[in-house]
Amino acid sequence: MSDGEAASPRRRLPLALLPLAIFLALAAIFTVQLLSGRDESVVPSALIGKPAPIMTLPPVDGLLKGGKPMPGLDPAAFAGQVTLVNVWASWCVPCRVEHPLLMQLAKDERIRLVGLNYKDKPENARGFLDQLGNPFSAVGTDATGRAAIEWGVYGVPETFLVGRDGRIIYKHVGPFDPVSIRNELMPIIEKAIAPRG
Repeated sequence: MSDGEAASPRRRLPLALLPLAIFLALAAIFTVQLLSGRDESVVPSALIGKPAPIMTLPPVDGLLKGGKPMPGLDPAAFAGQVTLVNVWASWCVPCRVEHPLLMQLAKDERIRLVGLNYKDKPENARGFLDQLGNPFSAVGTDATGRAAIEWGVYGVPETFLVGRDGRIIYKHVGPFDPVSIRNELMPIIEKAIAPRG
């Protein structure tokens, strides 16, 4: 046997171990990501710091509050006030879960809470709010999902905080829970409503 024939299997060994090394490197990356404790409900948005989408959305047909028709959404909705925009639908189970928390948030007179009703039937949206309560000062209808695309929505529920200057300052994906409201949302609201110096 020549020296070249004896060295050949040794040269092939690192090449044969390459798939195993790649697998172990990927497994390590995934493990670090999994154990990092990163909150998946806080999704970076390209819209943070940018003006809220300017669009007019019609109201939910037949939706009343206090015996009066509720308005839809218009660009003036964000002028000069801190506004929480909640994207929801009657068919969304997590929306139902977070709804009592929205009812509590609606009591905070320092902010305005508006809804964006996503791909829903008016009668179902009305029934949802009639049954669970209506925390919104306005609800716009997004029957086609076009407005949600403009907002960069991944799914419902999603919530955006818009500052007095009309710029998006926070995005929450998924339903709120008491911890996310206390530890994430409220500190950002406090900062947004603080007197400008």
